[in-house]
Amino acid sequence: MTRPTNDQTPTNIRWLIVAMLMGFTFLGHFNRVGITVVANEIFIGPGLLSEVQMGKVYSAFLWVYTLCMLPGGWMIDWIGPRRALTAMGLGMGLCVVLTGAIGELGLPIASLLIPLIVVRAIAGFFSTPLHPGAARSVSLWLPLTSRSTANGLVTAGALLGLAVTAPGFGWLMDQFNWAWAFVISGGAMMAFSVVWFVLATDDVLGHPRANAAEKKLVAWHSVPPSGTRASINDFGSLFRNRGLVVLAASYAAYSYFQYLFFYWIDFYFGKELKLPEGESRRATFIVMIAMAVGMAIGGLLTDRLSRRLGVRGSCRSIAITGMLLSAVFAWFGVAAKDPDDVILLFSLALAALGMCEGIFWTTATALEPTKGGLAGAFLNTIGNAGGSLAPICTPWVGTHYGWPTAIGVACCTSVIGAILWLWIDAGAKQISQVAVE
Repeated sequence: MTRPTNDQTPTNIRWLIVAMLMGFTFLGHFNRVGITVVANEIFIGPGLLSEVQMGKVYSAFLWVYTLCMLPGGWMIDWIGPRRALTAMGLGMGLCVVLTGAIGELGLPIASLLIPLIVVRAIAGFFSTPLHPGAARSVSLWLPLTSRSTANGLVTAGALLGLAVTAPGFGWLMDQFNWAWAFVISGGAMMAFSVVWFVLATDDVLGHPRANAAEKKLVAWHSVPPSGTRASINDFGSLFRNRGLVVLAASYAAYSYFQYLFFYWIDFYFGKELKLPEGESRRATFIVMIAMAVGMAIGGLLTDRLSRRLGVRGSCRSIAITGMLLSAVFAWFGVAAKDPDDVILLFSLALAALGMCEGIFWTTATALEPTKGGLAGAFLNTIGNAGGSLAPICTPWVGTHYGWPTAIGVACCTSVIGAILWLWIDAGAKQISQVAVE
C-alpha cells in the first residue's frame, strides 16, 4: 500500500481555527458576565444599587447588542470574520478595561448606574460579531458534516467562560480588587485578539498552512467567501426565509431560558438557597460546566446521527429532545429542597439545553449559505430579543410571584421553542443532502 503523502492527508488547520474560536467565545463571555459577580458581591444592596437597576445595566448591553446585530452581520460578510472578530475583541476588551477605570475613580456605588449603563451599551455594540462571526468562520472552514461538532465546541467555549466567571472573576477580585479584575480581564481579551489576527484567515483557501487535501475536503461543501456587501433585498430575504424565521423564534425561546441562568443563577444560589459565597460560586461553576459538556456532546452526536437520519432528522431530533428535557429537569430542580438535588437537576437541565446550541448556528448559516454572517446575525438578533427579557422579567416575576414561578415561566418558553422545530425545514438549500466525510 502506498503511504499517503502530505498533500493527501488533511493538515487539520481547521481545528486550530475552531480552538481559537473557542478562545474568543471563552473570553467574550467571561468578560460579558464578570459584572454579575461584582454586582452580586459589591454593587447590589441597601444604599447601593437594586436588583432592578442592575437588570437595567445587564439589559443595556443586551439591547444594544441585539439592535446592532444585523449591521454587524453585514460587516462580517463584507470584511470577513477574521477582521470582524479582531475588532470585536479589541473593542469589547477596551470597554471592560474602562469599567475597571470607572471603579478606580472612587465614586460611590450608588452613583455608578449611568456610567455602567453607558459603558455596557458600548460593549454591547462591539460584541455583535462574536457568535455570528464564529459561525460564519466555521461555515468557511469546516465541511457540513463537521459543522455541528465545531459549532458545539465553539459555543462550549462560551459556557466554559461562563462557568469559570464566578470562581475566576471572584479570585481576581480577592487577589486585587473589583476594578483591577475588570482591567486584567479586558486586557487579556485585547491581547488574544491580536494573536487571532496574526494566526487566522477568513477561510481555508487563504491559509498558508492548509494543504490541498484539507482545501479539497472543505471545498466539497463550499460556501461563498466573504467580501460582498449585502443589499437591501438581501436583508429582506432573511424575513422571507420561513425556516430561518421559525428557527430564530425558537432561538428566542431558547435564549430566554438560557439567559435566566446566565444572569441570575449565582443570585438564586446565594440569596434564595442561602448558600455561602464559596458554595454559590462552586454551584454556578458546576451548572455552567454541565452546559458546556452538553454543547460539545450535542454537536458531536448531531453529526454522528446525521449519517443515519440526514442532517434534517438529526438536527430536529436533538433540538426537540434537548429543549423538552431541559424544561423537565429545571421544573423538578426548582421544586427540590436539598441544594445538592437542585444543583444536579439544574446541571442536567442546562446540559440538555446545551445539546441544541450548535444546531441553531449550523442550521442558520446553512439555510442562507451566501449570507452566512447576516443569517447568524438574524438568528442572534431575534434570539437576544427574547433573551434580553430574562434579566428584567426574572427578578420582577420572582419578586411578585416567587422564584419558582419565574423559573417555571422559563420552562414554558423552552417547551415552546422545542415545538417550533416541527416547522423548521432543516433540509433546505445546503443541508438537504449530506455526504459522508
